[in-house]
Amino acid sequence: MLSAVCVGETMAMLTPGKAVPLHQAAELHCGVGGAESNVAMGLAAMGLDSHWVGRVGRDGFGTRILDELSSHGVGISGVEVDSGRPTGLYVKVPAQESDPDGGSSVLYYRQGSAASAMGLGTLASPAVARLLEKAALIHLSGITAALSADCLEMMEAILASPRQGRTISFDVNWRAALWAGQDRSVLRRLANLADIVLVGKDEAEHAFGTTDETELRRLMPDPAVVVIKNEAISAIALERDGTRSEVPALSVDVLEPVGAGDSFAAGYLSGVLFGLEQKASLRRGHVAAACTLTVHGDRGPLPGAEQLAAILNSTDAGWTAIHVAGGHFASENRSLQDRSTAP
Repeated sequence: MLSAVCVGETMAMLTPGKAVPLHQAAELHCGVGGAESNVAMGLAAMGLDSHWVGRVGRDGFGTRILDELSSHGVGISGVEVDSGRPTGLYVKVPAQESDPDGGSSVLYYRQGSAASAMGLGTLASPAVARLLEKAALIHLSGITAALSADCLEMMEAILASPRQGRTISFDVNWRAALWAGQDRSVLRRLANLADIVLVGKDEAEHAFGTTDETELRRLMPDPAVVVIKNEAISAIALERDGTRSEVPALSVDVLEPVGAGDSFAAGYLSGVLFGLEQKASLRRGHVAAACTLTVHGDRGPLPGAEQLAAILNSTDAGWTAIHVAGGHFASENRSLQDRSTAP
């Protein structure tokens, strides 16, 4: 089985039990959130031997994270538990009906977290070294680079390492709060060291100063492919040889957008690892993202194998006719699940 290793911070996530302002919340729901671990869980669901490398505190939040990842089939042998630093925490503040244009917001409590102490020592851990050595894919994100100087040094070491058959992917994952007062040009340098770069078109303007495809490829000439996620419109793969592939996004009744980018990354990267061409890999990304867009939380369950095959093998016309609502895929007024299981 192909192995994938995702490196980064996972935090405990607190959310008001009801869609009320934080100061009025009597109860907070405790969950788990982290871009790299979301991808790790997505890759596990896609049939890969998936692992997460990171650090958590020796506290209840850290235990919750490890239990959650294990329950989704993600290996945690490369996780270090820190007795002195806490697990990072963030609070999701829901959008209010009284201010529909305000949107939801996030409060971070991650400075000095256990994960911010990741560094070259993390890579020297025998357990981590073994995982990275046998990995077909190592997945990183720009979030980790902003956590501390040690984290950045670790990222640089991974990206500069000999590939020896491995693929290293880098999701920009722009977080404005993390880069305030920091040199964001680091993101371009790191991305250009990767084999696969994923970036949202909305993120590209902040991280690289442009959304133009030609300019983005000029700024990052070395990766084998740069994937631009153009929100609800399409996803575009720009290969180093100039080949351009574009797949339109599926029509989706969006319930919540959180986690969709990580799900897209897991779907797309799994396709690449399975040797699929760009169009098929982009479709896998869209399907995984659609499943997450139609549920609360950071991940939505994937369709069964037969249904997934029916969706991915659609003609171009059939693909554009698919609509997703409540995790259910339908086309031409008929369920794709019914079609895939019909005698």
